[in-house]
Parts: sequence; structure tokens; C-alpha cells
Amino acid sequence: MPSGGDVEKLEHLVHGYLKGKIGRREFVLGGLQLGLSLAVLTRLTAPARAANLVESAPEVPYESPITKERIDFLKTKPFKGTTINVMVLKATVGDGLKYHVPHWEEETGGKVNVAEVPIETLHQQIFSDLASGLGRYDTYMTGAWFYGDFFVPETPYIIEIDSFLADPRYPYWDPDHWLPSMRKLYEWNGKLYGVLFDGDAQALYFRKDIFADGQNNEKFKAKYGYELPSPPKTMKELHDAAEFFTGWDWNKDGGNDWGLALHAKVNEQGFFHFLSLSAPYVISPDNKYYFFNPQNMKPLINSEGHLRALEDYIKLAGAGPREEISWTLGQGWNLFLAGHSAMEPTWGDLPTLAQDPKTSKVKGKVGAAGIPGTTEAFNPITGQWKKYEFNQVGNSNGGSWHCVISRNSKKREATYDFLAFMANKKNAFFNSANGWTGVQPGMKFEYLPPVGTASLDEFKAQNWDPDDVVEYLKGYYSVLSAPVQEEYLRIPGTAEYWHELDVNISAVLGGQMQPKAALDATAAAWEKITERYGREKQKALYQASFA
Repeated sequence: MPSGGDVEKLEHLVHGYLKGKIGRREFVLGGLQLGLSLAVLTRLTAPARAANLVESAPEVPYESPITKERIDFLKTKPFKGTTINVMVLKATVGDGLKYHVPHWEEETGGKVNVAEVPIETLHQQIFSDLASGLGRYDTYMTGAWFYGDFFVPETPYIIEIDSFLADPRYPYWDPDHWLPSMRKLYEWNGKLYGVLFDGDAQALYFRKDIFADGQNNEKFKAKYGYELPSPPKTMKELHDAAEFFTGWDWNKDGGNDWGLALHAKVNEQGFFHFLSLSAPYVISPDNKYYFFNPQNMKPLINSEGHLRALEDYIKLAGAGPREEISWTLGQGWNLFLAGHSAMEPTWGDLPTLAQDPKTSKVKGKVGAAGIPGTTEAFNPITGQWKKYEFNQVGNSNGGSWHCVISRNSKKREATYDFLAFMANKKNAFFNSANGWTGVQPGMKFEYLPPVGTASLDEFKAQNWDPDDVVEYLKGYYSVLSAPVQEEYLRIPGTAEYWHELDVNISAVLGGQMQPKAALDATAAAWEKITERYGREKQKALYQASFA
């Protein structure tokens, strides 16, 4: 413990933290310099608010748990007469945010205006508003890959939220409840900017009943020479299973069915399929670089590993309807939910939407697993292939859609209050358990023991089939906690880099380009983007993203 004059410094440090004058990171660093252990500092920064928590209060019907300070604060209707403006994605996640607006308005007296923007123009509209300096919007729902662009100017476009977290008057939520792989998408250089909402990753979902059917197993074994894998663990098994279930009536409804569903419309989010499915061809225990060579920012996207992955991706696309190359997310999910697809690699929306009997025929039949791996991977840095017993790669691919606060906002307190309201456990759990919100679980309280603190009863209260809960959370967690992970690109210009990849992959699926030509064109376009942003600046940020 500090002694002498350091005691006075510690008191000053604690006072500054509790008053919100310094953030958690600065408090921890200052405490370490004064000789306090990290364990002690962690306790100091977390339980202070937790000590004043109660599970519920009649005055605060939409939050749990709650601080006593929060209860008193809301009695004053603190944001009466204040209107905040929010830009959201016109999609399920936007609907999820809108659901909570009237509840927050009822509690606080404030008002929320929501502007919905389609994904193809969301990035442009966010940064046009920020660059104008007019402050028309107080907060934006951002995809995690937009982050690098927020830090292009010397003064970032968005603000840190640590000072708000330290104030017990705001809705309670604890960033330490995040799974580590998810928390990093809300941070920049160790500082927290995003407020909890979504937690995306891609996993493989499959029909447990169809894969467990003994007759299907006999047919599969007769054709491929081995037992029907339930679920497929390698890419070879995935291809075989997808081919096997394509073109015949395995669900016995009188029409032919499909092996695998995709949603591959350009300018949507179909390119994430390729990122997830191609990862084990390139990422391995011996290589963590997927996008660029960190020494010179030369693109790796046209490596031999990426090429083989794209060639295999085309074959997988053949296990679904031809129309899927122009399908949005919902259209791709509908094929599986209607019982016509045996598998789908996608986000956690699928098993949550499967719980709604109005739109789903597969409730109680959904299995979940990590994206299948490979037995060989190409290292694009050394230029060599290497064999592995089993190379499986986790991911945090997707938007992980959440809101950040504009530096131009003049209503930061009310804005944060609204965002933190949705991050409160009661609302966050509701979001992750209901598919129409577009939200996936990234917090420990959304997982069953021993990973987290949720219970089956909590999910059953949200109309979940208990077997689906166990399957889904086990499979989803295996993706987010896999020892080998595909990195997430968040440098400035990521939206541009990914747009080029998206357009060229779409051209391949549409038969307009050959795989090698498409990846070479992508690499050439990436080089131009890197030169425009500055190679050395991009290299430094890319390297920092692995720190």
C-alpha cells in the first residue's frame, strides 16, 4: 500500500475517479504507479457501484439491477424537455433499439428521435454528419468495422464513456461482464467508447433431427464411406454433408430440399460468410494475419489459401438455391427456418428466430457448432502450406452493432443514459434472447454455468426450447473462445476494403469473374486504398490492433 505522501496522491486519484474526472484506465495506471496491485485496483473500480445495487424497485420497472442513486435520480424525471437524436441501422438491430425508446422515455421524461438508415449508406451518412460538425445526431449505431474511421482526426469523432460508468445515477451495467473477444470490439487503444448492445460471431447451425436420422446416416455412409458427421467438423465433411442433403425431399413435405443456406447479396453483409468460412484455410497456430502483411501492409487476400477457400465457397453456394446470391439476411434465414435447409453458417439470430412458432418449423431441432476447420492451412507470410490434425478458427465476424456518442453532441448525459438503459442486464438479456432484436450474447450473464450466470428458466421465460438454449450457447461460446481466432479489421477505411471484397466475391458467385481474377482485383484495390490513407499510418494501426 502507498505510504507517506503517496496516500494523499491516492486520495486525489480516488476522488477524481469517483467524480468522473478521470477514467477507469487512468485510475488503474495511476494506482499501479503508486504500488497498488492490479487485483486491488480491479476491486476498487467495480464493487463501489455494486454495493448499492437492488434487484428491483417499483419506481424503475424497466431496469434490474439498479443502484439506489439511480432510483432517486429518476424521481426527478432528469431529462424532461430533452430530446436526443439517434441514427440506427434499418434492420432488426434498429428495431431492437426502437423497442426500448418508450420505456426510457417513461422513466426519464426524455424523448428519442430515431432515424433509420439502410446499410449501404450508413457509413457515408454517419461520417458526413460527423465531418460537418453540425451535431444533428447525438449517437450513431455503428458496425464494429467502422471504428478506425472514428479516429482519423486528431480529436476523435466519438467520446470515451468511462466517466459515465463511474456515476451511479446512470443505468447499471458492468463492462467486466463481457467475454474478452467481444469487449475489444467496443474499445480503442484500451479505452471504452461503445455501449453494450450486440455481440456478433458466425457459427454453424444444423438440423439435429435430420443429422441424427439413422436412414440418412446409412445413405450417407453408402455414398461417402464414413458416418454422417453430426455436426461436420472439417470443411470436407461440410462439403459432403451439404452435397448429400441437396436435391431430395429429406423433410418429407413433397419438395426437394437443400444442404446449406447463405445470404449473399452485395452491399449487405454476405461477405462475412466468406471471411468466416475461409479463415481456417489461412489462419492457424502459425499465422494470425488474414488481411495484410504487418511489415508492409501488402494485401494477403489473394494468397493461395484465400484462393482455395473461394473455390470451395463457390461449391458450398451450389448447395443452396441459385437465388441466394441476391438474398438479404432474412431471406437466407427463412430457408432454414421453414425447414428446407439442413445447415446454415450465420449469426446467432437464426436459433433465436427459430423459437418463434409463427415463423419457424425448427424449434427444438437446432444444433450449433463452430465453423468447420481444415487439415491444411496456407501461411501467406511464409508462402507455405502446412498440414494440421485439425485447424479450427473462431471469429467475431459481423457488425456487433452498438451505439457511440458523437463529440458534437450537446446532450451527452441524456444520450449515455439511454444507451446504458439498453445495456442494463434486464434489457440486454431480453435483447439477446429474442431474435427479432438482431442481438447476440456477448456478456457472461447471457450464458449458462460454468461460463456465465444465466439459467434455463430465464430462457424458458422468453419461450426458448431448453435443448436449443444449451446447443446454441455451447456452440456460440466455442466460436468466441476458440484458442485460434481470426482477427477483426478495424483500421481506417475498413468499410472501403470490405466493399471491394464484397463486390468481387459477388461477381464470382454470379459467374462474372473467376476466383483468382477477383482476389487479384481486390488486392489491387486495397493497395490504392492503403496509399490514399497513408501506408505507414495504416501499418502502425494494423500492428497496434494485434497488441
